[in-house]
Amino acid sequence: MAWSRVFDLSDPSQCKAVIWSADIELFPTAKGSFHAEIAQIGINRLLVQRYQVSLPQVNTLAISPGRRSIGFLTEPNGSAFLHCGLEVLAGDLVVNRSDVVHQRSGANLHYGTISLAADDFDAAAEAVLGREFVEMPQKRIVRPHSAAMLRLLKLHKSIGLLAHDMPDVLEIPEVGRALENELTYVMVRCLAEGAAVESRTGSRRHDAIVARFEEFLDANPDRPLYLAEICAAIGVAERTLRASCEEHLGMGPIRYLALRRMHLVHRALLGSDHSKRTVTQIVTDHGFWELGRFSVAYHALFGESPSHTLRRSVELPETRPNRPTSLAATNLRAA
Repeated sequence: MAWSRVFDLSDPSQCKAVIWSADIELFPTAKGSFHAEIAQIGINRLLVQRYQVSLPQVNTLAISPGRRSIGFLTEPNGSAFLHCGLEVLAGDLVVNRSDVVHQRSGANLHYGTISLAADDFDAAAEAVLGREFVEMPQKRIVRPHSAAMLRLLKLHKSIGLLAHDMPDVLEIPEVGRALENELTYVMVRCLAEGAAVESRTGSRRHDAIVARFEEFLDANPDRPLYLAEICAAIGVAERTLRASCEEHLGMGPIRYLALRRMHLVHRALLGSDHSKRTVTQIVTDHGFWELGRFSVAYHALFGESPSHTLRRSVELPETRPNRPTSLAATNLRAA
C-alpha cells in the first residue's frame, strides 16, 4: 500500500522526529527564519523523500541498518552541498550508509532521497543486472550516466508532485506498483553503472578523525571541552583536527562544538516543562557555564532569549493528508 504526507516545519528540532530511515541531527549555521518542507512517500518498502531547507546547515547523518539509500540534488542550480567534505554536483548520487557522516549546504537546499530495504534492493539488482550487486565502500559519491540520472530525477519529481497535489493517485495499486518498479530499476542502474567520484588525498583519514571527534562529543555532553583536551583524547594534532573539521564541517572544532551544543540546548528548552525545569539547569546540563555569554550568543543565533524558548513549545504539525490507516499498514519504521 502507498501513502504520502507533507510536513511544513518551522524549527530544525522537528526534522529529527519526522525523517524516517535515518538518524539525523540538523544544525543551521546562520541566524534567520527556519523553514523546511519535507514530503514523504512510501510505496511498499520503498521510501521517497524530498526536502527544501531555507537556512545553510551542517548535519550528522546515519542511515538505519538494513537499508540501501541514495541522495541527490533535485535542482540543477540550487544550493552548494558537500558530503564528507566532497562537493556534490547536480547529477551526482550520494551513497548513504549506516556509519555517521557529515553533510553541509548553503541556503535554500533542494534535496531528495530514495531508500529501500537491503534484501529488496539485492533481489532487484539480481533481476536487473543478472548478477549480485557488489557494494564498494570507497564509493561515497557516484556519477551515473546522464540519461539514467535524468530519468531518476524526473520520476522523483513526479512522485513529489503527486504527494502535494494528487495524493489519492498514489494509493491506486497499479500506479504504486508501476512507480515502485520503475524507480527501483533506475536506482539499481544508477548505482551499478555510475563512476565513483575520487576522494581527495588524505580525505579517508579525515573521515576517521571527524568520526572520533563526534564520538568524543557524544560521550562528553555536559562539561566544558577544550581543544588540547579533545586532541589528546582522539589522538591527533590540533592542526590536523582543524583541517579535518574545516573539510567536513566548514568550521573549526570549537565553533562546531558550540554550534552543536547551542542547538541541543534549543531542542531541550522546547521540549521541557517550564514549571519543572529552569534555563540554568538545562544550559549547564549541556556544558555551558558562562550564562551571560551564552545568553548573548543564543539570542544572536535564535533571535530570542533562552527563557522565551522555554516558555513556548513546538509540536509536530499535522500531516497533510493525515492517513493513519495507511501509515499503520506500512513497516518502514521497523525496516
